[in-house]
Amino acid sequence: MAPEDGNANLIDTTISQGTAVQTHDVLGVKGLRKTYESEGVPVRALRGVDFVMEPGEFVAVMGPSGCGKSTLLNLVAGLDTPTDGEISVAGESLVGKDENDLARMRRRHIGIVFQFFNLLEGMSVLENVTLPAIIAGMPRRQAESRARDLLDLLGLADKARNAPGVLSGGQRQRLAIARALANKPTLVLADEPTGALDSAGGLEVLELFRRLHSGGQAILMVTHDQKVADAASRIVHMRDGRVDDGTEEDMSITITESITSTTWEP
Repeated sequence: MAPEDGNANLIDTTISQGTAVQTHDVLGVKGLRKTYESEGVPVRALRGVDFVMEPGEFVAVMGPSGCGKSTLLNLVAGLDTPTDGEISVAGESLVGKDENDLARMRRRHIGIVFQFFNLLEGMSVLENVTLPAIIAGMPRRQAESRARDLLDLLGLADKARNAPGVLSGGQRQRLAIARALANKPTLVLADEPTGALDSAGGLEVLELFRRLHSGGQAILMVTHDQKVADAASRIVHMRDGRVDDGTEEDMSITITESITSTTWEP
């Protein structure tokens, strides 16, 4: 079951304890380009992307498959490196950093919610949330306390000793969100977070994101689904590796492509 309205204060407190007051943009992307090589042929996944996220924003990056949105998310997470352009997270440039520096940046600033959960099946629900906080440098007792608070926040307190494998799809995604929040991230990145869920589970996750956003958590979510994107406070449309310029014609084409490619059920 999703958190009820009575948990609103807990949501506000949990997020405010984890997110310091920001004096700079949460995310800045300028002139971002990424070119891959496939069988000797260059593939331009990103062709000069520019946008900015302010503290506390909930932004959806929307577009059809192959538009470059997942590539963008991987670059922002420091899981891949750009061919050209600038990326900064919480005022910290990612350009030129080695893998160790990027890992430290993720521990400080980033929480990631994957489409297919990526949970540690050999650990309990509680341990799945505690471990990232410990890796981020939090003392074990404090990490476990935060993990319990997050499980309470997400309606999973009674599942703390269970293995992830006994949870429903919606519960597993809520656990993945709790894990993403464990290190008190500046920015949560969500890659198609409803893509592996049924309608009820998807709506549950979107309502949770709305609540986290209302508590001040910055969220960047990638989706091809207009209904999912509508949960965000701002939508950035992408097509062919670029951000659409916002013209009526471009917007109509983008929305039409997204609607025809979606499998979401109301």
